[in-house]
Amino acid sequence: MNHDASTKSVADVKKPILILGGTGKTGRRVAERLMARDLPVRIGSRTGEPSFDWENPSTWELSLRNVRAVYITYYPDLALPGAAAAVGAFAKLAVDHGVKRLVLLSGRGEEEAQLSEQALQESGADWTILRASWFCQNFSESFLLESVLSGTVALPVADVREPFIDAEDIADVAVAALTEDGHVGQLYELTGPRALTFAEATEEIAKASGGNVRYLQLTAEQFTNELAQQDLPADIITLLTDLFTKVLDGRNSHLTDGVQRALGREPRDFTDYARDTAATGVWGEVRDERSLVK
Repeated sequence: MNHDASTKSVADVKKPILILGGTGKTGRRVAERLMARDLPVRIGSRTGEPSFDWENPSTWELSLRNVRAVYITYYPDLALPGAAAAVGAFAKLAVDHGVKRLVLLSGRGEEEAQLSEQALQESGADWTILRASWFCQNFSESFLLESVLSGTVALPVADVREPFIDAEDIADVAVAALTEDGHVGQLYELTGPRALTFAEATEEIAKASGGNVRYLQLTAEQFTNELAQQDLPADIITLLTDLFTKVLDGRNSHLTDGVQRALGREPRDFTDYARDTAATGVWGEVRDERSLVK
């Protein structure tokens, strides 16, 4: 390596890695891993410094200043209208500012998400795409936590199998893609090592937590009505209904080797996730309230 290349490499390492959604399920874990390596991190969020807001493009440029790479998660979801345009515009802005290493968190089987992937690929970036299946952590760090604690996980999903992926694995792949060579131009489709129905996943949570938790299949109408009673925005209700009634139709049930290709190891199993999560106590007080659907 010549002196100029070495100097440039050292300078780049001192630049922070921008993590959009740095307080979310995967972003928080990516930040923790990078900081554990003493790598500088910049959290991209509305409360970050500087502030980052997907809905306010004027905040993007300041967040990109002097960063070496970006982990991109789009809030609230890539399936929403306008997401691909926003991702594409941000990626081009990043490249214009000399930030070429971009890693995008995407979703399996979602046509809208694939539009964002295409926008990233066309930006001129050194891109990596993480196309993830359903997160295990949706049962413990998202809206399904309340369902678990209520004693009933009620969704409009029959016996379709989903190869749940642990957010810890996603974070490991993201960190590798952000900091190592060999991941540019790779699309990693990330799944766990086996596929479970939501009923089976609920049973594993009940076994690990010692709680009385069951799975209840709803109709799409019952599910939509339940969401409406929670005063959720209309676009979020539509998003969730489509996710459970369209995307969860079996198209994503097959396993992939994305984790193995990126990390050289097997992904974590749902049983491991349930055991470790139960040990934190987050499911410690499971109530037996089974009046969700009347």
